[in-house]
Amino acid sequence: MRTKSFITTGCFLLAAIFGQAQEDVYPVPAFKGVFYITNATIHVGNGQVIEGGSIKVNNDKIEAIGANVTPPGDAKVYDAKGKQVYPGLILSVTDVGLKEIANGVRGANDYLEIGDYNPSIRSIVAYNTDSKVINTLKSNGILLAGVTPQGGIISGSSSVVQLDAWNWEDAAYKMENGIHLNMPSFLPRFGRRGGGGFRRGPGTEPEADPIKLALERTEDIKTFFREAKAYLQEGVHKETNLKYEAVRGLFDKKQKLFVHGDQVKQMLVAIDFTKEFGFDVVMVGGAESWQIAPLLKENNIAVILQEEHSLPATEDDDVDQPYKTPAMLKKAGVLFALNDEHGESRYRNLMFNAGTAAAYGLGKEAALEAITLDAAKILGVDARTGSLEAGKDANIVISEGDILDMRTSIITDCFIQGRKVSLDNKQTQLNERYKYKYGLK
Repeated sequence: MRTKSFITTGCFLLAAIFGQAQEDVYPVPAFKGVFYITNATIHVGNGQVIEGGSIKVNNDKIEAIGANVTPPGDAKVYDAKGKQVYPGLILSVTDVGLKEIANGVRGANDYLEIGDYNPSIRSIVAYNTDSKVINTLKSNGILLAGVTPQGGIISGSSSVVQLDAWNWEDAAYKMENGIHLNMPSFLPRFGRRGGGGFRRGPGTEPEADPIKLALERTEDIKTFFREAKAYLQEGVHKETNLKYEAVRGLFDKKQKLFVHGDQVKQMLVAIDFTKEFGFDVVMVGGAESWQIAPLLKENNIAVILQEEHSLPATEDDDVDQPYKTPAMLKKAGVLFALNDEHGESRYRNLMFNAGTAAAYGLGKEAALEAITLDAAKILGVDARTGSLEAGKDANIVISEGDILDMRTSIITDCFIQGRKVSLDNKQTQLNERYKYKYGLK
């Protein structure tokens, strides 16, 4: 009886969550033809701004951009006079499409696997293009995302997707671009950010020797990669080892190793990985990255800053340290991207994180670059997207005002590979529903 009651309650909860509004938003077919966006202030994404510029799109690509691009009289034109034009924003590391309801019904989530070492897990095949969250991201100018698994020590592989698709095959923009490793924590953080999935709750006792335990776990990780390297150097295998085969791309540089961790000690271990195995390493989190920025630059370690609108990593840091870190990394020459992992807002504040960084010394165009071109470089898709340049995919956002400012960031049009996508979503439909109910339309 209790089980039946639980199942019934779960069904009602799902119905309440997914049945509030009918979201009839369909992916757009491939665009064939030519159109222009004219009279705009164009933020290229590489630091350049073109006043009164135009963009020519041919099929799915940008064919020309500049102040001297003039459409013929019979051309299809989007007049963006008084508006701002940007590259599509990129959410670098996210569980969108894998986790529908934060801390909610298990049946709506598919973002982690049991066990510690799961490099063969592919997040892309679990990506749900029908997620209600996706359309709320598009309406905020976020057009691409790095879909990432979680849990364990090695979580699996991430892939980059574009956010207007029928299924994961359509969505795939770059398959298996990286393997994700959760670095063990070297500090007893008592539930605060520390990376590695070894956090302890408030009021619990610290581990007897967290450094010793972290070093042991780190040695286990190195042993795994050493064994994988030896396996991959063999000419013929009697049996196929799926875990070792899954990290082949790390050794031949077709994939990057995304190391999740905030602490300096975790980053030093990541640097050691680059020296021993030759991996291309990206730090995800990086709250304390400002402390060793020159060392990260020296070793070509990129950083994805996960949570800017937060308290500092330690009690001794300045209270506004998360806001200042991007500017400090930029000054040191570290390649970095800004991200948003906030579960309650469901990642819609990505551009406002960048706006905060701009106000704390980074500057607006550099902040934009951190959620467009630099994010594309880190994810390995910068040859196709991240900036508005001839030859790249037409991933374009038009806003009434500054996209980094929540007061003026009003998105009017979005294009993914030349396709003008719908900005309708569950939230806008609910708004219209209750405007109608109370006679406000």
